[in-house]
Amino acid sequence: MQDGYSTFAGRAGNLQPPQSGYARGVKLPLSAAALAFALAPPRALAEDAVPDLGAFFPGFRSTLVVRDVGAGRTLRHDPARGAVRTSPCSTFKIPSSLIGLETGVIPDASFVLSWDGVRRPREEWNHDQDLRSAMKHSVVWYYQELARRVGPERMQKWVSAFHYGNEDVSGGIDRFWLGSTLLISPDEQVDFLARLHAGSLPLSPRSVAIVKEILLQDAPGPGIAYRGKTGSCQDPGAQQPHGWWVGSVEKEGSLFLFAARIEGPGASGPVCRPMAEKALAALGVLPAR
Repeated sequence: MQDGYSTFAGRAGNLQPPQSGYARGVKLPLSAAALAFALAPPRALAEDAVPDLGAFFPGFRSTLVVRDVGAGRTLRHDPARGAVRTSPCSTFKIPSSLIGLETGVIPDASFVLSWDGVRRPREEWNHDQDLRSAMKHSVVWYYQELARRVGPERMQKWVSAFHYGNEDVSGGIDRFWLGSTLLISPDEQVDFLARLHAGSLPLSPRSVAIVKEILLQDAPGPGIAYRGKTGSCQDPGAQQPHGWWVGSVEKEGSLFLFAARIEGPGASGPVCRPMAEKALAALGVLPAR
Protein backbone atom coordinates (compact mmCIF):
# COMPACT_ATOMS: atom_id res chain seq x y z
CA MET A 1 0.00 0.00 0.00
CA GLN A 2 1.39 3.38 -0.94
CA ASP A 3 1.05 6.30 1.44
CA GLY A 4 -1.94 8.63 1.04
CA TYR A 5 0.10 11.34 -0.66
CA SER A 6 1.29 9.17 -3.54
CA THR A 7 -1.64 6.75 -3.82
CA PHE A 8 -4.60 9.03 -4.38
CA ALA A 9 -3.62 12.56 -5.15
CA GLY A 10 -0.18 11.96 -6.50
CA ARG A 11 2.29 14.77 -6.76
CA ALA A 12 1.24 18.03 -8.39
CA GLY A 13 2.90 17.00 -11.63
CA ASN A 14 0.79 13.85 -11.80
CA LEU A 15 -2.33 15.95 -12.18
CA GLN A 16 -1.20 17.15 -15.57
CA PRO A 17 -3.26 15.08 -18.04
CA PRO A 18 -0.93 12.76 -19.99
CA GLN A 19 -0.71 13.34 -23.71
CA SER A 20 -1.17 9.79 -24.94
CA GLY A 21 -2.87 6.60 -23.90
CA TYR A 22 -5.76 7.43 -21.59
CA ALA A 23 -5.45 11.16 -22.17
CA ARG A 24 -5.13 11.19 -25.92
CA GLY A 25 -6.06 14.66 -27.12
CA VAL A 26 -5.77 18.24 -25.96
CA LYS A 27 -3.97 19.08 -22.74
CA LEU A 28 -6.51 20.28 -20.20
CA PRO A 29 -5.94 23.03 -17.64
CA LEU A 30 -6.49 22.16 -14.00
CA SER A 31 -8.35 24.28 -11.50
CA ALA A 32 -6.75 25.81 -8.44
CA ALA A 33 -8.82 23.43 -6.32
CA ALA A 34 -7.36 20.38 -8.07
CA LEU A 35 -3.82 21.68 -7.62
CA ALA A 36 -4.47 22.45 -3.97
CA PHE A 37 -5.74 18.90 -3.52
CA ALA A 38 -2.58 17.52 -5.10
CA LEU A 39 -0.35 19.60 -2.84
CA ALA A 40 -2.22 18.76 0.35
CA PRO A 41 -0.21 16.86 2.99
CA PRO A 42 -1.24 13.25 3.73
CA ARG A 43 -3.33 14.20 6.78
CA ALA A 44 -5.65 16.26 4.55
CA LEU A 45 -6.69 13.04 2.79
CA ALA A 46 -7.85 11.32 5.94
CA GLU A 47 -11.38 12.61 5.30
CA ASP A 48 -13.28 12.45 2.03
CA ALA A 49 -11.51 14.63 -0.51
CA VAL A 50 -13.41 16.93 -2.87
CA PRO A 51 -11.20 18.14 -5.73
CA ASP A 52 -12.55 20.02 -8.73
CA LEU A 53 -11.86 17.66 -11.64
CA GLY A 54 -14.31 19.27 -14.05
CA ALA A 55 -11.51 20.13 -16.46
CA PHE A 56 -11.22 16.44 -17.30
CA PHE A 57 -14.86 16.35 -18.46
CA PRO A 58 -15.13 19.39 -20.76
CA GLY A 59 -18.58 20.24 -22.08
CA PHE A 60 -20.49 18.06 -19.61
CA ARG A 61 -21.90 18.16 -16.11
CA SER A 62 -19.80 15.54 -14.38
CA THR A 63 -19.10 13.63 -11.22
CA LEU A 64 -16.45 11.11 -10.24
CA VAL A 65 -16.39 8.99 -7.09
CA VAL A 66 -13.22 7.02 -6.31
CA ARG A 67 -12.77 4.84 -3.23
CA ASP A 68 -9.45 3.55 -1.94
CA VAL A 69 -10.86 0.52 -0.14
CA GLY A 70 -7.80 -0.37 1.91
CA ALA A 71 -7.25 3.17 3.14
CA GLY A 72 -10.94 3.79 3.75
CA ARG A 73 -10.83 7.02 1.76
CA THR A 74 -13.22 8.34 -0.84
CA LEU A 75 -12.64 11.10 -3.36
CA ARG A 76 -15.66 12.90 -4.78
CA HIS A 77 -15.70 15.36 -7.65
CA ASP A 78 -19.02 17.26 -7.28
CA PRO A 79 -20.38 15.36 -4.25
CA ALA A 80 -23.91 16.74 -4.68
CA ARG A 81 -24.16 15.34 -8.18
CA GLY A 82 -22.59 12.09 -6.98
CA ALA A 83 -25.63 11.53 -4.77
CA VAL A 84 -28.15 12.08 -7.60
CA ARG A 85 -29.74 8.97 -9.08
CA THR A 86 -30.14 8.41 -12.82
CA SER A 87 -30.70 5.33 -14.92
CA PRO A 88 -27.82 2.84 -14.73
CA CYS A 89 -28.16 2.11 -18.45
CA SER A 90 -25.80 -0.69 -19.46
CA THR A 91 -23.84 -0.62 -16.21
CA PHE A 92 -26.74 -2.79 -15.00
CA LYS A 93 -25.19 -5.56 -17.07
CA ILE A 94 -22.95 -6.17 -14.05
CA PRO A 95 -25.74 -7.14 -11.63
CA SER A 96 -27.75 -8.65 -14.50
CA SER A 97 -24.91 -11.09 -15.26
CA LEU A 98 -24.68 -12.04 -11.60
CA ILE A 99 -28.43 -12.62 -11.44
CA GLY A 100 -28.39 -14.72 -14.60
CA LEU A 101 -25.65 -16.93 -13.19
CA GLU A 102 -27.21 -17.28 -9.74
CA THR A 103 -30.63 -18.23 -11.14
CA GLY A 104 -29.14 -20.74 -13.56
CA VAL A 105 -30.48 -18.86 -16.58
CA ILE A 106 -26.83 -18.59 -17.65
CA PRO A 107 -24.67 -21.60 -16.76
CA ASP A 108 -21.34 -19.94 -17.53
CA ALA A 109 -19.60 -17.22 -19.55
CA SER A 110 -19.77 -19.33 -22.72
CA PHE A 111 -23.57 -19.57 -22.74
CA VAL A 112 -24.81 -18.61 -26.22
CA LEU A 113 -28.05 -16.91 -27.20
CA SER A 114 -28.92 -17.01 -30.88
CA TRP A 115 -29.27 -13.75 -32.78
CA ASP A 116 -32.90 -13.08 -33.71
CA GLY A 117 -32.01 -11.83 -37.19
CA VAL A 118 -33.03 -8.23 -36.48
CA ARG A 119 -30.29 -5.92 -37.72
CA ARG A 120 -29.27 -3.29 -35.18
CA PRO A 121 -27.08 -0.17 -35.52
CA ARG A 122 -23.98 -1.77 -34.02
CA GLU A 123 -22.68 -4.47 -36.36
CA GLU A 124 -21.06 -6.46 -33.54
CA TRP A 125 -24.55 -7.06 -32.12
CA ASN A 126 -25.78 -8.78 -35.30
CA HIS A 127 -24.73 -12.36 -34.60
CA ASP A 128 -24.95 -14.99 -31.87
CA GLN A 129 -23.52 -13.91 -28.51
CA ASP A 130 -22.24 -15.54 -25.36
CA LEU A 131 -22.08 -13.78 -22.00
CA ARG A 132 -18.48 -12.73 -22.51
CA SER A 133 -19.06 -11.10 -25.90
CA ALA A 134 -22.36 -9.59 -24.77
CA MET A 135 -20.58 -7.84 -21.91
CA LYS A 136 -17.65 -6.76 -24.06
CA HIS A 137 -19.85 -5.24 -26.77
CA SER A 138 -22.68 -4.19 -24.43
CA VAL A 139 -25.23 -6.18 -26.41
CA VAL A 140 -28.63 -4.94 -25.27
CA TRP A 141 -30.75 -7.68 -26.89
CA TYR A 142 -28.80 -10.42 -25.09
CA TYR A 143 -29.45 -8.88 -21.70
CA GLN A 144 -33.07 -8.18 -22.54
CA GLU A 145 -33.58 -11.87 -23.28
CA LEU A 146 -31.69 -12.79 -20.12
CA ALA A 147 -34.03 -10.54 -18.10
CA ARG A 148 -37.14 -12.10 -19.69
CA ARG A 149 -35.90 -15.56 -18.72
CA VAL A 150 -35.19 -14.44 -15.15
CA GLY A 151 -38.69 -12.91 -14.94
CA PRO A 152 -40.06 -9.98 -12.90
CA GLU A 153 -40.43 -11.78 -9.57
CA ARG A 154 -36.91 -13.19 -9.41
CA MET A 155 -35.44 -10.00 -10.83
CA GLN A 156 -37.07 -7.91 -8.09
CA LYS A 157 -35.85 -10.33 -5.44
CA TRP A 158 -32.25 -10.07 -6.55
CA VAL A 159 -32.18 -6.32 -7.20
CA SER A 160 -33.58 -5.80 -3.70
CA ALA A 161 -31.09 -8.26 -2.21
CA PHE A 162 -28.31 -6.22 -3.82
CA HIS A 163 -29.78 -2.94 -2.45
CA TYR A 164 -29.16 -1.65 -5.96
CA GLY A 165 -30.16 2.01 -6.23
CA ASN A 166 -33.91 2.58 -5.80
CA GLU A 167 -34.57 -1.15 -6.46
CA ASP A 168 -37.46 -0.30 -8.84
CA VAL A 169 -37.81 -2.85 -11.68
CA SER A 170 -41.44 -1.95 -12.48
CA GLY A 171 -40.64 -0.28 -15.79
CA GLY A 172 -40.86 -3.48 -17.85
CA ILE A 173 -38.77 -6.60 -17.50
CA ASP A 174 -36.69 -5.82 -20.60
CA ARG A 175 -36.52 -2.02 -20.17
CA PHE A 176 -36.41 -1.04 -16.49
CA TRP A 177 -32.66 -0.28 -16.51
CA LEU A 178 -32.70 1.64 -19.82
CA GLY A 179 -33.86 5.16 -19.00
CA SER A 180 -36.82 3.82 -17.08
CA THR A 181 -37.68 3.16 -13.42
CA LEU A 182 -34.44 1.77 -12.00
CA LEU A 183 -32.19 4.59 -10.77
CA ILE A 184 -28.79 4.65 -9.07
CA SER A 185 -26.29 7.30 -8.01
CA PRO A 186 -22.51 7.24 -8.52
CA ASP A 187 -22.12 6.86 -4.74
CA GLU A 188 -24.41 3.81 -4.86
CA GLN A 189 -22.55 2.36 -7.84
CA VAL A 190 -19.35 2.41 -5.79
CA ASP A 191 -21.15 0.97 -2.76
CA PHE A 192 -22.44 -1.90 -4.91
CA LEU A 193 -18.98 -2.58 -6.32
CA ALA A 194 -17.57 -2.52 -2.79
CA ARG A 195 -20.02 -5.20 -1.68
CA LEU A 196 -19.25 -7.24 -4.79
CA HIS A 197 -15.49 -7.17 -4.21
CA ALA A 198 -15.87 -7.78 -0.47
CA GLY A 199 -17.93 -10.90 -1.07
CA SER A 200 -20.79 -9.53 1.02
CA LEU A 201 -23.49 -9.95 -1.62
CA PRO A 202 -25.60 -13.15 -1.43
CA LEU A 203 -23.72 -14.73 -4.31
CA SER A 204 -21.60 -17.80 -4.93
CA PRO A 205 -17.86 -17.17 -5.30
CA ARG A 206 -18.14 -18.80 -8.74
CA SER A 207 -20.62 -16.22 -10.04
CA VAL A 208 -18.52 -13.36 -8.69
CA ALA A 209 -15.36 -14.79 -10.28
CA ILE A 210 -17.03 -15.18 -13.68
CA VAL A 211 -18.34 -11.63 -13.73
CA LYS A 212 -15.07 -10.16 -12.53
CA GLU A 213 -13.33 -12.06 -15.34
CA ILE A 214 -15.62 -10.80 -18.12
CA LEU A 215 -15.27 -7.22 -16.87
CA LEU A 216 -11.48 -7.24 -17.32
CA GLN A 217 -10.06 -4.64 -19.69
CA ASP A 218 -6.65 -4.63 -21.33
CA ALA A 219 -4.09 -4.35 -18.54
CA PRO A 220 -2.78 -0.76 -18.39
CA GLY A 221 0.43 -1.91 -16.73
CA PRO A 222 2.18 -4.91 -15.15
CA GLY A 223 0.30 -6.48 -12.27
CA ILE A 224 -2.80 -4.30 -12.71
CA ALA A 225 -6.31 -5.75 -12.97
CA TYR A 226 -8.56 -3.13 -14.58
CA ARG A 227 -12.29 -3.79 -14.81
CA GLY A 228 -15.05 -1.59 -16.13
CA LYS A 229 -18.41 -1.16 -17.81
CA THR A 230 -19.85 1.68 -19.83
CA GLY A 231 -23.46 2.79 -19.79
CA SER A 232 -25.29 5.09 -22.20
CA CYS A 233 -28.80 6.52 -21.97
CA GLN A 234 -29.66 8.59 -25.01
CA ASP A 235 -33.07 7.34 -26.03
CA PRO A 236 -36.27 9.39 -25.54
CA GLY A 237 -37.12 7.53 -22.34
CA ALA A 238 -34.01 8.71 -20.51
CA GLN A 239 -34.26 11.58 -18.06
CA GLN A 240 -31.48 13.27 -20.01
CA PRO A 241 -28.55 11.97 -22.03
CA HIS A 242 -25.87 10.62 -19.73
CA GLY A 243 -22.95 8.24 -19.82
CA TRP A 244 -21.21 6.06 -17.24
CA TRP A 245 -17.84 4.42 -16.73
CA VAL A 246 -17.74 2.31 -13.56
CA GLY A 247 -15.33 -0.33 -12.35
CA SER A 248 -12.26 -1.17 -10.32
CA VAL A 249 -8.47 -1.10 -10.34
CA GLU A 250 -6.40 -3.60 -8.38
CA LYS A 251 -2.69 -2.92 -8.12
CA GLU A 252 0.13 -3.32 -5.61
CA GLY A 253 -2.21 -4.80 -3.03
CA SER A 254 -4.65 -1.89 -3.28
CA LEU A 255 -8.22 -1.85 -4.55
CA PHE A 256 -9.77 1.27 -6.04
CA LEU A 257 -13.44 1.47 -7.03
CA PHE A 258 -14.80 4.22 -9.24
CA ALA A 259 -17.94 5.57 -10.85
CA ALA A 260 -17.88 8.42 -13.34
CA ARG A 261 -20.93 9.98 -14.97
CA ILE A 262 -21.32 12.76 -17.51
CA GLU A 263 -24.59 14.47 -18.42
CA GLY A 264 -25.68 16.66 -21.30
CA PRO A 265 -26.07 16.56 -25.09
CA GLY A 266 -23.76 13.98 -26.61
CA ALA A 267 -23.08 12.17 -23.33
CA SER A 268 -22.49 8.42 -23.55
CA GLY A 269 -20.43 5.70 -21.96
CA PRO A 270 -17.79 5.64 -24.71
CA VAL A 271 -17.40 9.42 -24.33
CA CYS A 272 -17.22 9.20 -20.54
CA ARG A 273 -14.63 6.42 -20.40
CA PRO A 274 -11.55 8.23 -21.80
CA MET A 275 -12.36 11.35 -19.80
CA ALA A 276 -12.62 9.34 -16.59
CA GLU A 277 -9.40 7.50 -17.41
CA LYS A 278 -7.56 10.82 -17.76
CA ALA A 279 -8.76 11.82 -14.30
CA LEU A 280 -7.91 8.42 -12.80
CA ALA A 281 -4.43 8.54 -14.32
CA ALA A 282 -3.87 12.06 -12.99
CA LEU A 283 -4.89 10.87 -9.53
CA GLY A 284 -2.47 7.96 -9.69
CA VAL A 285 -5.16 5.29 -9.74
CA LEU A 286 -4.26 4.33 -13.31
CA PRO A 287 -0.72 4.67 -14.62
CA ALA A 288 -0.01 7.63 -16.85
CA ARG A 289 0.89 6.59 -20.37
